[in-house]
Amino acid sequence: MNVVAILCKRGTAGTPDILNGLIRYLDGKIKTLRIAEGVCCGEGQAEVVPEEKLGDGADLLIVLGGDGTLLHAVKLLRGRDAPILGVNLGRLGFLTEIQLSELYPTLDKILAGECPTQIRRMLHATLTREGKEILSQDVLNDVVINNGALARILRLHVGTAQGFMTSYRGDGLIISTPTGSTAYNMAAGGPVLYPTLATFALTPICPHTFANRPVVLPDDEEVIVELTEATSDVHLSLDGQAGAVMRQGDIVRVRRATTTARLVRSPTRGYFDILREKLGWGQD
Repeated sequence: MNVVAILCKRGTAGTPDILNGLIRYLDGKIKTLRIAEGVCCGEGQAEVVPEEKLGDGADLLIVLGGDGTLLHAVKLLRGRDAPILGVNLGRLGFLTEIQLSELYPTLDKILAGECPTQIRRMLHATLTREGKEILSQDVLNDVVINNGALARILRLHVGTAQGFMTSYRGDGLIISTPTGSTAYNMAAGGPVLYPTLATFALTPICPHTFANRPVVLPDDEEVIVELTEATSDVHLSLDGQAGAVMRQGDIVRVRRATTTARLVRSPTRGYFDILREKLGWGQD
């Protein structure tokens, strides 16, 4: 393995000690260790680069933080197929599934070429206004359209290539990948999707009509969402990493992305082990 990059969530207690330990561990095992500018570490040798260059040419990207930090790491890779090793220093950590106690045994397996990874499908979202593209990005978790601080009801017209599907009146809409199904989607009452399924979920946020339920679609469909009525600010959020204020008449198109994300799996725990741990399933 030639280049290993480390992305840290800054300000997390204990991170400098963990980072210095990683630098010592990797010394002599790889050719180049790369960290971002402004990260405090006092031991070993590391190449310091601007954060936006961290993923360039990396063979492995180690994330020390939570799920938000991992989503930022996916963005830094810009579609490259390098594996991401997510070490949970946050709270729930569905994406950063490696516990700190598993870090070095997992790295041993990675360097030996034995650690399993899993490909996660992504979605591509495009916001257009009067025929002009305003924002476009791949997402690993979700595309969220929701109302602003005044929390007034908005109306969304939803369709696919097959034609009109439905209209939603409420606080907004979540379009979630299987990977993102345990995030905002689950909190809004959406289904938990097994992470390798070729599907995505449409989950309304506080719908005005009880009959508007979450819908699961195959990911070869393209979903077209038009904001047809809004009396306050409406926001589009892409993985919580980018966003824009929408206007009435704006259209969001969501389809399967051509890129994927490769996540390192825990060598000791399966997907349902992690769900039970994070959600408290089976503890009654």
